[in-house]
Amino acid sequence: MPYNNGTRINHFFITGFPGLSAQYYAPVSLMLFIVFLGIAFGNIFILVLVKCERSLHKPTYLIFGHLALTDLAFGTVTLPKIISKYWFNDSLIPFHSCFVQMFFVHFLASAHSFILLVMALDRFLAISFPLRYPSAFTNNTASILCGLSWLLAMSFMIFIVLNALTLPYCNSNIIYQCYCDHYTITKLSCDPMQHVQTISTSGAMFFLLVPLTFIISSYFAIIVAIMRISTHEGRMRTFSTCTPQLLITLLYYTPRCFVYLTDYVGFGLSLPNRIVVVMLYSLIPAAVNPLIYCFKTKDIKECLSKRYKMAKVYIDLKVFTDKSSISFRKQKSTIDH
Repeated sequence: MPYNNGTRINHFFITGFPGLSAQYYAPVSLMLFIVFLGIAFGNIFILVLVKCERSLHKPTYLIFGHLALTDLAFGTVTLPKIISKYWFNDSLIPFHSCFVQMFFVHFLASAHSFILLVMALDRFLAISFPLRYPSAFTNNTASILCGLSWLLAMSFMIFIVLNALTLPYCNSNIIYQCYCDHYTITKLSCDPMQHVQTISTSGAMFFLLVPLTFIISSYFAIIVAIMRISTHEGRMRTFSTCTPQLLITLLYYTPRCFVYLTDYVGFGLSLPNRIVVVMLYSLIPAAVNPLIYCFKTKDIKECLSKRYKMAKVYIDLKVFTDKSSISFRKQKSTIDH
């Protein structure tokens, strides 16, 4: 804590995408704004649908709701500032606001990772133990496990951020990133302490590799269980229940593992390319996941189809009623004359 007395930086400056020409500021900010609207609309839609549709009150869709909440929150925490930077040339972020953003960035990513583990557990139990699944994995079980994912991520990230605050920040205050993250901020310290980076790296590996290891193991077990099904049609139908979860998991982990592997083998990406890759793997899943929920999940497709047919019937009935009313008024007017 004594390092805080040496802190002389009051603000940080977000650079966004280094080397981006000013002529592209407007298109980039517009693109990011469209992505933000897509994330907001898509994930709010999923949250409302899961909340209001009783047929979706099942463990699988409760987990989808938690994932949608992390995606919505992540987009809300990260995108407005970078949009403001390119739209209004507002690159300034207060010192403590940067650390608040850092907390939410890593907290939400870590919670998302462990909720993916819960989702894999759900599929593993549903396919490997179909008879026990309804009693073993209830809505309450799913809610408790997702709640523990949030709690575990929150408690560890509070420690990580407070640990980073013990460092003195008195040199550069330029952040070469689109948002405040632990690695970028702590590198700006004028007296970096190795244990701070070591703890944060260990935590990052824990929240990435523990869920990923379980997910890979569970899907191997799922594949074995599917191969034991006697008919090809049965195997395909069972595997199709895993498709949304598999796509969501691949979207989240594949680019992250790619970045870590390139660093590990010494084939590091250049700073501009790294920032672009980080933004892509941070935001694209959040925007695409609602589409996967809607078009790759049987119950949600049936729910949306039913609501669409009901709305169509209502509109047709309303149009027919309006036409009948107009026709009646015309006939009455003719009789009166």
